[in-house]
Amino acid sequence: MSKPKSALRPTFPRAPLLAMAILAQTASHPGPVPSPTAPGRTETKALGARSPIPKAPATASDTLDVLELTATRVHDDLLAGRYTVTELVQAFLDRIARYEDRYNAFISMNPEALAIAAALDDELRTTGPRGPLHGVPVVIKDNLDYAGLVTTAGFDGFSAATGGVDMIPGDDAAAVERLRAAGAVILGKTNMPDFAGHGTRTRSSVAGETLNPYAVDRVPGGSSGGTATAVNASFAVLGLGTETGGSIQNPAAAQALVGFKPTFGLVPLEGVLPMDATYRDVVGPLARTVRDAALVLDVIAGPTPEDLATYAATGHIPEEGYTAGLTTNALQGRRFGLVGAGWRDSFLPLAAETEALYADAIAALEAEGAEVVEDPFAGRGWVELYGERPRVRSVGTHDLLVYLRGLGREAAFHTIEEWEELSGRAFRGGRGPRTPAAPTATEEGDAFQAWRMEMRALFREVLAAHELDGLFFPQAGEPIRPLVEDPERPEYRPNNHAELPSNIINDIGLPTVTVPFAYYDDGTPFVLAFIGDLWSDADLLAWAYDLEQATMARVAPVLTEKHGSAGW
Repeated sequence: MSKPKSALRPTFPRAPLLAMAILAQTASHPGPVPSPTAPGRTETKALGARSPIPKAPATASDTLDVLELTATRVHDDLLAGRYTVTELVQAFLDRIARYEDRYNAFISMNPEALAIAAALDDELRTTGPRGPLHGVPVVIKDNLDYAGLVTTAGFDGFSAATGGVDMIPGDDAAAVERLRAAGAVILGKTNMPDFAGHGTRTRSSVAGETLNPYAVDRVPGGSSGGTATAVNASFAVLGLGTETGGSIQNPAAAQALVGFKPTFGLVPLEGVLPMDATYRDVVGPLARTVRDAALVLDVIAGPTPEDLATYAATGHIPEEGYTAGLTTNALQGRRFGLVGAGWRDSFLPLAAETEALYADAIAALEAEGAEVVEDPFAGRGWVELYGERPRVRSVGTHDLLVYLRGLGREAAFHTIEEWEELSGRAFRGGRGPRTPAAPTATEEGDAFQAWRMEMRALFREVLAAHELDGLFFPQAGEPIRPLVEDPERPEYRPNNHAELPSNIINDIGLPTVTVPFAYYDDGTPFVLAFIGDLWSDADLLAWAYDLEQATMARVAPVLTEKHGSAGW
């Protein structure tokens, strides 16, 4: 185990809180704008229905190949002067302009992306890189705040362009602020189902349906499907997603990505429109390599007074960071539990083709020096105890109110009642309770926490009884689902991704990482998941890195343009 680092995480020069417009940008390179390190704000303007992609004059970006580009490679290339940040960002924007109409990964674009890139070029020339993500193009899910841009969470009621009221935050989400402080360029905000309410498909009332670049007739996964598609399609180097019940790992599995669901409390949730910020919500990276995912975690993890839950991470973060622990012998001598009916009673037994690929994966794991134990939860009452999970009805209303109150003084509304008055609509049709009681002050909350402690204790008992370091599962028990399940009912949209880790791991706060391993005969991905105890995040990344390097399984999808499309 690595030595713990202090509660004070490393800091980088902070980017300012820019109020950004989502309007058409001129076809030429943008004129002078505030530097990302300069104080002050620009005028806030409303979100357009679809945000135009910035375009600069022809440069070296026209020949720059961004396919499968990693953050590590970007760092080396920029320092070697192979291209500028501006050329890199423009190359990604050009790729988005060519293919986005087909795959629909974005809700909005950042109109200041090229201006920020130019300022980062100036910084690189004068003072050097501002942090480990200097100049790296990144996307963020549209339930994470970016100062001055509309946060829709996929819901048309939070966008004036789709008949609602613009919800414009006054500052960045804490995780986004950390990305920008490390030098990342946020290209845009990605599509998600309304309020992150679907783990299989990604269709929003703001932007419509996101597609999977591997197979447009298959689901992309949800609810971070827009981020997954953007990263899978090389519309960005990295992306941020959020998860309450599989919403990072499901799209990662559907799109052969490394998706990291951290221990609850490791990454701040401030500035993230919640589903369950009290007990389950997390922010995590989606990347094409384990090293890139670990690099993002090095930047966004750790305590902050903006989210007091993160102080639980004190003493649990590796002193040298997550990337420092990545080795190709991390699996040597480790023991892992395999999936079985003792774990859950849904999505098992595995589909025949999944079972065959899982057997190959177990052999690869053992070839790296690990041992496995069949179905360690069998006969332990795990499934029965999970079936007793209490429901906490006030959590969504409470957490949403906390988020809305933090939007800033200039926001159009700070409560759902204020939004209803401005929009003339009933929020979600008037469904659901309106009491914002703190869940931790209710008997329902007490019951949930008591149950969660029982689950965690049993989890640890099983690991100890079999001397396990963690669990090693297929992320899904079958190939990914068709986008349209029933041609006679095209609007039938079941939430049926065959997830094996979640929602169990979400309810008890455990970390999980996905790693691509193989492809089914139809070309869709087969992806594995490592699961560990609380605060085993560094171990999971190291195990995933070892297996990734031993197999190097990921293959980039081949994109096609939408017929007759000329881009946005």
